[in-house]
Amino acid sequence: MPAPRRVLSLWFPRLSAERLMRREGLSESAPLAVLRETGNMQVIYSMNAAAEQQGLAVDQPMRDAMAMCPDLVTRVANLPQDAAFLALLRRWAGQFSPWVGQEDPAALVIDLTGCAHLFGGEVALVQQIEEDCARFGLSVSVGIADTVGAAWALARYSGQSAHVLRTGDAIDQEARATRSRAAKRRHWERGGARPPVTPPETPADRIAPPGKLRQVLAPLPLSALRLPTETVTSLARLGLRRIEDIIGMPRAALARRFGHEVLRRLDQALGLEAEPVSPARPAYHFAVRLTLPDPIGLEDDVIAAIDKLLPVLSQKLRDKGRGARRVRLQLFRTDDTSQSLEVALARPSWDPDRFRPLLLMRLGEIDAGFGIDLMRLEVRQSEPILAHQNKGRLRAHQTEGEQLSQNTALDDVIGQIGARIGLDQITRMHPAESHIPEKSSLILGAAWSDPAPEWPWVRHRPVVMFPPELVHGEDTPFPPQEFRWRGRWLKRVRAVGPERIAPEWWFEEHRWRSGLRDYWRVDVETGERLWLYFAHGGSVSGGWFCQGEFA
Repeated sequence: MPAPRRVLSLWFPRLSAERLMRREGLSESAPLAVLRETGNMQVIYSMNAAAEQQGLAVDQPMRDAMAMCPDLVTRVANLPQDAAFLALLRRWAGQFSPWVGQEDPAALVIDLTGCAHLFGGEVALVQQIEEDCARFGLSVSVGIADTVGAAWALARYSGQSAHVLRTGDAIDQEARATRSRAAKRRHWERGGARPPVTPPETPADRIAPPGKLRQVLAPLPLSALRLPTETVTSLARLGLRRIEDIIGMPRAALARRFGHEVLRRLDQALGLEAEPVSPARPAYHFAVRLTLPDPIGLEDDVIAAIDKLLPVLSQKLRDKGRGARRVRLQLFRTDDTSQSLEVALARPSWDPDRFRPLLLMRLGEIDAGFGIDLMRLEVRQSEPILAHQNKGRLRAHQTEGEQLSQNTALDDVIGQIGARIGLDQITRMHPAESHIPEKSSLILGAAWSDPAPEWPWVRHRPVVMFPPELVHGEDTPFPPQEFRWRGRWLKRVRAVGPERIAPEWWFEEHRWRSGLRDYWRVDVETGERLWLYFAHGGSVSGGWFCQGEFA
């Protein structure tokens, strides 16, 4: 008989703040708040335990928080670094089960089925997790149940009562001054009976026994079902505050009034709808390093070290069928300092001869200092370079050979120029399916696009094109004999045309409100060949305009 499914949810409520405390070595007694931008103000995104003891809350404006806690230390949220730190925690959680999923921004979900007994049971497993997180300096909340939804709810809402909708009659809605005086009249400090104290939770309180989902979830608030705040508020207005209040309700009426999301989340928490744990696939990581017995400082020695590292890195890329886009060379000096160089390729490749010249171009920037004793090559960005198709071994080998035998001279030139000015500065033109001059071509990044196979035949277009400029001349469909353009009077010698162009009827072109255009190639006495057009008039008046100049 297969073991019952068990899911572990790990929630790190102060992840962002505690990550900064670890990095900057801040004291735990100093209140810390991490801020984020919301509209035109900064609000609290995360905070440590000391800030919570001061009465601060998440999403509280920074000005209010500073008024309540003048010695508050603030930092700006860095979401990419928080996500990277959560990815490191996911790798740490892999010791408990191979099925570890990541729930941004600060949670992990683990499929524990058949794994808890390896750690002495679920209670011992929770204790080990809490000890590890305490050693890391992290706060963690744990929940174990038969479903992902139930474990999520226990990790965040175990032991909490349902939210009561504000009506104005509750004692906790009195003026703050009244509550403050009441706090000072604590009778047990003058010899009275002290109110009962709720015992602290134990690890077993957040572990749902197998098959007891309804009993465990029933007293929890509806927020534990992962419902939007608006839906929870609407349910609370009708007196529905706990999960047990909606478990026995008619499903059709509940879905008609509040939507199918309520039923879906309820079914997921109770195990009536499947919700698998999707483990995040580990990211590809390609890096090699070389530890030197004696420090080096000569350029020839650095080149020899690069030549020794490149074949190993190339083989790692080849084994995974991926090509390097960005490669970083790190050099560690004997005085505990380092320097890094990064190069980019126009096409992903595992061929070391493709990015070796780029690295050698940057060697002049290296400052060896007192000597280099460690070198490291790392692929910062990689892409698949072989299509994953079901082919025979012979056909797959032929496809690989065709891709590797392509002429890469142009890509190498793009990469070498990009090493100096940046790949983003190198562009190429591609044809576009439009007869409108402004839209007849596309500008694409040369490093992220292939050359155009062929250009469709079009009529002659000027070498230089610019926004239409007004031409003063006789208002007739045929080019005037004399006209004024850019402050000069010009005399027509020859005119070739017309070529009538109209915009696509399915697009609204504001620049074409002057109606249809008849384009002409006009030669003038000064030797210039201009691209003029006559606008026949539409929502605005037409006339003659100049839009380009031929060579």
